[in-house]
Amino acid sequence: MNDPMPAVEAPTNDTTAAPAATSTPAEAEPVFDLTRRATELAILDALRAVVDPELGMDVVELALIKQIIIGSEASEIKMVLTTPFCPYAGSMVQQIKDQAESVLDHPVKVTLLAERWDPREAGLMW
Repeated sequence: MNDPMPAVEAPTNDTTAAPAATSTPAEAEPVFDLTRRATELAILDALRAVVDPELGMDVVELALIKQIIIGSEASEIKMVLTTPFCPYAGSMVQQIKDQAESVLDHPVKVTLLAERWDPREAGLMW
């Protein structure tokens, strides 16, 4: 009669088998870069000096800064304006560039995004 259960081999104590490949934490790439995050926070802190003259609030508090991209030779800050044709856009962009470059030792490009500003992102509810 055929046995429906497959034969199970007994475990061996063979120590010549190759060990399974493991990676140590030192070899793994860090998930969170503390230095980069500290630099981003320093930039955001510096950008708090840039105030939207119409609203009297800084660009960080207004949530106008959407992304900070830090490079080794150049960086970029992507932002939106409170209104599409903000009369203070040129001045604010220059101030953001100057403040970010005061933290970094290389040029910073400020890019205006086409998306609309939403006051709810800044926690502003009228």
